[in-house]
Amino acid sequence: MSGGLAGISCLVTGASGFVGHRIVQMLLEEEEDLGELRAMDKTLSRQLLQTCDRFQSKIQVKALEGDVRDAEFLQRSCQGVDLVIHTAAIIDTTGRISKDTLMSINLNGTEKLLEVCVQNNVQYFIYTSSMEVVGPNINGDPVVNGHEDLVYESILGFCYGESKRQAERAVLRANGRDLHNGGALVTCSLRPTYIFGEGSQFLQLHLDQAIQNRGVFHRISKKEALANPVYVGNVAWAHLIAARAIKDPDAAKKMAGNFYYICDDTPHMSYSDLNHALGKELGLGVEGRLAMPYPVLYFLASMMEMISFLLRPFIRFVPPFTRHLLILVNTTFTFTYRKAQRDMGYEPRYSWEEARRVTCSWMASIMPQRKESLKKK
Repeated sequence: MSGGLAGISCLVTGASGFVGHRIVQMLLEEEEDLGELRAMDKTLSRQLLQTCDRFQSKIQVKALEGDVRDAEFLQRSCQGVDLVIHTAAIIDTTGRISKDTLMSINLNGTEKLLEVCVQNNVQYFIYTSSMEVVGPNINGDPVVNGHEDLVYESILGFCYGESKRQAERAVLRANGRDLHNGGALVTCSLRPTYIFGEGSQFLQLHLDQAIQNRGVFHRISKKEALANPVYVGNVAWAHLIAARAIKDPDAAKKMAGNFYYICDDTPHMSYSDLNHALGKELGLGVEGRLAMPYPVLYFLASMMEMISFLLRPFIRFVPPFTRHLLILVNTTFTFTYRKAQRDMGYEPRYSWEEARRVTCSWMASIMPQRKESLKKK
């Protein structure tokens, strides 16, 4: 099942992103016999280009700059490709991005990429989904150690989760589609839980807020609202394991058209307590309770959303927090990776202690510049 990717041409979309760049790094480090790696993004980051340059002498690496909604660009990018790992997406937790933009990138871009893959005889397609395709739902119904067969009343109240859910459905429906060369497309979807680690934009945002709050993280989630954090290195590792396994006919029969929750052995804790666990060695604390009782915060979020709606014809007002965000960070929502373990042989590569240590070191490295930057604002 772990025969490697020797001779394979692999395209990674969203390669400049938090997860995508880590997948690119891991593929280049672990798959020395990879035939070719194409790293694609709308904007190629300096870090991605440096990573590509570092491995040029060992593996053929191409950096491709273009939009996932551009069919002609996708045609050029997918010619001769065997495997696509599709991480490209726009993430929105606050409602700053319009529904049209979310759907055009996350859903329509994915649909176009699937069509191009069929036209170019791309045999394998791995989609980076999200825990938010299932919830938490608008009622805040909890899940404890959920699994892929769980029946959950998934009434979503936010466009990002809906755009990812529809895109995932398109990916899984495409499994088995006939290719022009007589083969068939094999697809699967990976659903990471909340991802933390070096380079996380959300963790940097929380760090900035803690710096401005005299070294104390704001309490955004109740202590008893347990989340299921997963280290970014383990998410990238899961993609590599899936890519290796999906080439094996026996494993592919199990994986084809299926989705998998991806998490690791990080202790279940609230989002706020995760921030504290990662930053306490830097002298950072965390508030003991929410700024206001949860029902009051929920009422305020409702009022701000109503004001935003009423002002929409005149000005764009984005509330600092929404009901969706409150539910997301204050609902116990945890899963198990047993099915990924059983079907594709996934085991977390990095322990919680190692993940915590390297993430803390990254936070320490950016703190001085973040303090200086925040002083100037």
